[in-house]
Amino acid sequence: MEEFLIDKNEETVMKLLHYFITEKNYNPIVLHGAKNEIWLENMETNSYEIIRIVTNYIHNNEQLNFDLYRTKQITKRIKKKTFSMNMDVLSIFLNLNDNVDINGVNVNHIDCASLKDINDLNKYDFIIKNFPNIIELTTFEEKDLNLFMKITSDINKKNEQETYKAEDIFRKKIPFVTYFLIAINILVFVLMYVLGNGSENVDTLVDFGALYKPLVQEGEYYRLISCAFLHIGIFHLLFNMYALYIVGTQIENFYGKRKYLLIYFFSALVGSILSCLFTDGVSAGASGAIFGLFGSLLYFGYHYRAYLGETIRSQIVPILLFNFALGFMVSGIDVSAHFGGLIGGVLMSMIVGVKYRSSMSERINGIIISIMFLGFLFYLM
Repeated sequence: MEEFLIDKNEETVMKLLHYFITEKNYNPIVLHGAKNEIWLENMETNSYEIIRIVTNYIHNNEQLNFDLYRTKQITKRIKKKTFSMNMDVLSIFLNLNDNVDINGVNVNHIDCASLKDINDLNKYDFIIKNFPNIIELTTFEEKDLNLFMKITSDINKKNEQETYKAEDIFRKKIPFVTYFLIAINILVFVLMYVLGNGSENVDTLVDFGALYKPLVQEGEYYRLISCAFLHIGIFHLLFNMYALYIVGTQIENFYGKRKYLLIYFFSALVGSILSCLFTDGVSAGASGAIFGLFGSLLYFGYHYRAYLGETIRSQIVPILLFNFALGFMVSGIDVSAHFGGLIGGVLMSMIVGVKYRSSMSERINGIIISIMFLGFLFYLM
């Protein structure tokens, strides 16, 4: 049988990939036109968001500088796509000419290392600081074919796990809760005509639970929620129900039914409280809750910005800005409820957490901030 031997550079690449993918949860980035280099990303890490493993031969400082310039330009595109403010890059060169001065590199947010062997990682304090167990976990008893088979098997298992998680989060599910919420809104709208004098009659709105600050201050706190199921006119109802269907199905899909309901009602509550603080008169509508769903979508998109960063930047944010601008330009739109709902959606999303991404400390922070924020709002009321 012919002996299976692995080139030293190939072995180092395999060990590094095994470590960063299976131990540090990095994922490969597909870059068109990139040759002899592997890009990995992890937007949830506290160290380097991007790892580059470069096998291309760098023969002089000019070529190194061009490589770093190109890296910086690609990183800018990734930052824009993933809605990231800062992004640190670690470039690991495996085929660097001895005359190339890597220690002279001075590029913001890009650290460079040159390896002849995996143990050369010890030369770089910034690597050991960020990945203290990298030497230990890139040392294998297996050699050649056995090493290749083990690393391949481990990476495949990790990829299968990540694929399962992605499918669990993003696969389409029947949005029963969204349908139920839409049905309740429509039913209440019809009842205002059957049992009252219509959705645009102030007395009917108040009787059905519309938001009215004097009554809330007298103890009718249920209005902070009930007002979210009332609408003033058919166009108000249709517009909000369409928005609820579009964004609600996404939130229900991403967070699950119970978390979705918590986000919806908490957003409605915060939106109503801010409406009481900054507006007078009778108000109603699901807009606060719907803006809360947009806030929740922003929060989810931040945690999954490698998947949704471009969508958040090019679609969700412009929609929010347009609606806020419209609220300031058109009379009768309760901007304070929209703003409150948006905040409530983000806060409750912090509390319930994003599946596979949120940490316990992040959720505890969400609880603490929400309690303080609600306490402050009720104090102002």
